[in-house]
Amino acid sequence: MTNLDDKDRALIAVLGENARLPVAALAKKLGLARTTVQARLDRLERQGVIAGYTLRLGDGALPGEIRATVLIQITPSAQGAVLAGLRRLTPVERVYTTAGRFDFCCQLRVRSPLALDEALDHIGEIDGVVTLESLIHLSTRIDRAL
Repeated sequence: MTNLDDKDRALIAVLGENARLPVAALAKKLGLARTTVQARLDRLERQGVIAGYTLRLGDGALPGEIRATVLIQITPSAQGAVLAGLRRLTPVERVYTTAGRFDFCCQLRVRSPLALDEALDHIGEIDGVVTLESLIHLSTRIDRAL
């Protein structure tokens, strides 16, 4: 487990606002030396706290694409097989394990309602999937993701 101090948390918060800031700008914003910020970034990356820097698209960035959440209930011993099946489906962007009625929460991105229907059919055909429920994303109202 990694222990983050207040400076690490502040660095992560600033990166969450704009991950494209140069190290010199980060250092100025945080009141730290550039070499200190670079060393912290290197350490946080090595420890897996920072897994990467990515682009977050707005709702209008890819017109016509549909995003959906799929909640999946599986048989108790099928986790590995279901994850392997989900990994093979290109519309599946993320899979989270969950507590409660459903075992997995998946994020999908597709180009059409037909493609979503096909992706849901493929998920339902994976051995070990008991039931699924889909929710289509209409718009983003709050996004605090780092």
